[in-house]
Amino acid sequence: MQPFVYIALPARVVFGFGTAKQVAQEVTRLGCSRALVLTTPQQVAAGEQVQADLGDLNVGIYSKAAMHTPLEVTLDALAQAKALGADCCVAVGGGSTIGLAKALALHSANSAKLKIVAIPTTYAGSEATPIIGQTEVLPEAIVYDVELTLSLPPQMTVTSGLNAIAHAVEALWAVEANPIISSLAIQGIKAIARSLPLIKAGPQSKDGRADALFGAWACGTCLGAVGMSLHHKLCHTLGGSFNMPHAETHTVILPHAVAYNAPFAADAVSSVAKALGVANASQGLYDLAKENGAPYSLKALGFKEEDLERAAELAASAPYPNPAPLKKEKLLALLRNAYEGVRPL
Repeated sequence: MQPFVYIALPARVVFGFGTAKQVAQEVTRLGCSRALVLTTPQQVAAGEQVQADLGDLNVGIYSKAAMHTPLEVTLDALAQAKALGADCCVAVGGGSTIGLAKALALHSANSAKLKIVAIPTTYAGSEATPIIGQTEVLPEAIVYDVELTLSLPPQMTVTSGLNAIAHAVEALWAVEANPIISSLAIQGIKAIARSLPLIKAGPQSKDGRADALFGAWACGTCLGAVGMSLHHKLCHTLGGSFNMPHAETHTVILPHAVAYNAPFAADAVSSVAKALGVANASQGLYDLAKENGAPYSLKALGFKEEDLERAAELAASAPYPNPAPLKKEKLLALLRNAYEGVRPL
């Protein structure tokens, strides 16, 4: 057994069916009484149901959460929270909404810091991770209600699930890897991998949806506990500099990042393959995406071929710690394969 350091991230987790009805109890447990509900424009109906469940604890809804948490949206939401006298926010949705909640908590930290109750409706795992590495902006409570994920569209289900798997994969080869998180990572990969075919066969499969949501928590917890490497560096580059869609980009890049690192992280990659039940981890991840209807090329996502070299240059210029050296020429080859949608060798 190798020496290791493990730091548990504090959060109360409530998991089950119909658990969103308990949101008022979670708000009062935090000592709060004025909750602002957060959603994207597309999830207002879900937010309104949570408002009803909150009853007198609800002070309003803010429904402009957006991908990548634009500063102007954060400041607008913060102004509304202050005007309403909110002491906590209830984030209903995926990474965009939960990211906004964490940004509000961070921006309000110098005054009356807003507490967070997260009710995830996707498998992004944002609720289990801090932003900019500060654990004080983690949600204080996470309510996982499987019923809220039953209507998640099939393709979004696959890309959201593979986005979550990416968190677990990188946890296995991270500098801070430890046996506790590695065990959780393998559980998360297994749960999501077995859930996707079930959901494809029956989008409202309760067994499939429960496995996927548990896997999302497990994988998100992994990302919150250890650092990021090549895969997240590439996805952050493509999202931040080229405005590529978050989960879809993770889905396309992951098999190629695994292939890139395979010679330098053989044990970790072997663990991924075993968790997937395949002989080759990178090919297994590629097949899992393609066979379940997810995009598998950057070209299909609208990325421009002429931007490949610039993306490789940006990724190589400020690398994250990674098992394999990050060389521009090799990163360019990786990105070109991802652009064309080539099945990894």
